[in-house]
Amino acid sequence: MRSLESAREVCEQFHPGLVKALSELTFAEREAPGSPVIDQFRTHGGVGLLVPTEHGGHGADLVQAVQVMRAIGSLSPSLAAAATMHHFTAATLYALAPTEGRLTAAQIDLLKSVVPERKIMASGWAEGRTEQNILMPAVAAVAVDGGYRLSGTKKPCSLSKSMDLLTASIAVPGASGEPELAMALIPADTPGISVHPFWGNDVLAAAESDEIRLDDVFVPEDLVLRTTEEDPERMEALQLAGFVWFELLISSGYAGAAAALVEKVLQRNRGSATDQVQLTIKVESAFAVLEGAARAVLDGVDGEEAVAQALVARFAAQQAIAESTNTALELLGGLDFITSSDSARLASGVRPLAFHPPSRNSVAEALVAYYNGEDLVLS
Repeated sequence: MRSLESAREVCEQFHPGLVKALSELTFAEREAPGSPVIDQFRTHGGVGLLVPTEHGGHGADLVQAVQVMRAIGSLSPSLAAAATMHHFTAATLYALAPTEGRLTAAQIDLLKSVVPERKIMASGWAEGRTEQNILMPAVAAVAVDGGYRLSGTKKPCSLSKSMDLLTASIAVPGASGEPELAMALIPADTPGISVHPFWGNDVLAAAESDEIRLDDVFVPEDLVLRTTEEDPERMEALQLAGFVWFELLISSGYAGAAAALVEKVLQRNRGSATDQVQLTIKVESAFAVLEGAARAVLDGVDGEEAVAQALVARFAAQQAIAESTNTALELLGGLDFITSSDSARLASGVRPLAFHPPSRNSVAEALVAYYNGEDLVLS
């Protein structure tokens, strides 16, 4: 499939050998618990995709990133879901790095170590909690001398077994005494962090989406990113960057998985030419709208407009992906279904896109209000 091969070429540009390494594994091996796909991601430079070149990374832009995620999703939906959590974290953190004073020396040193030490970053934000904004605090924080003590759980948390660094949204006392959003950067070997079984589904089983528990975990003050009087927009910038990048990256991975199923239909010449072109149009449109939103951000669209475009693209893609995978399975036929579980698992692997926050219902009124000229307020 021409467009999918183009995405794989972009992936090869940034991660030489990754497509080949993944292709040499069977689909079942890629998607099984304990799969080597995350190790392959680490080995082939996956951690540095969105890390700026001055920090040793590849410095990919958002358009290139969604293309890479499409390629990875076509080979391993589990890896695409897991890698999104690392990339979403990188995009938010490094977006603040160029502005002097927005990060402490300890935070900058930690970020500089990600690429040379091939550190994988897991996201302990609220993602995974029903009807919750992905950037709402997920862990309780208590101020103590020199920092904070954190307690709570994150489930599911992708990359739970492979992570070197955990980022967690926390609520800390603000200047007015009211809680305010902050983010803690926590080395994975910090005492009090433990990983426990949680994911019970065969779908996306290789994403390592288990439970992470924090039991009185100490984080020093200089590893907590929060709003200051000198920089009141810091956390807002983090939220906006994180929200847009997350929605487009996660959706692109699932769009790649759907495209891989359609690719099978075309390669096997299943159905009529009309069937095939309608199916191709549907799955191509799913990614086109995501890439279009990414290009808009790259061209300077930001703030509420960027968030609105990302959400519209995500939900449009979500619908097109579901419809195209249903049709592709039907065209591949019963014999394909009977003789191998690969196609069925690939089709099932796109369904979790509907479960990633925010849900359509939770943002419906906010989007309608925005397109009627009001501010975009997501709860």
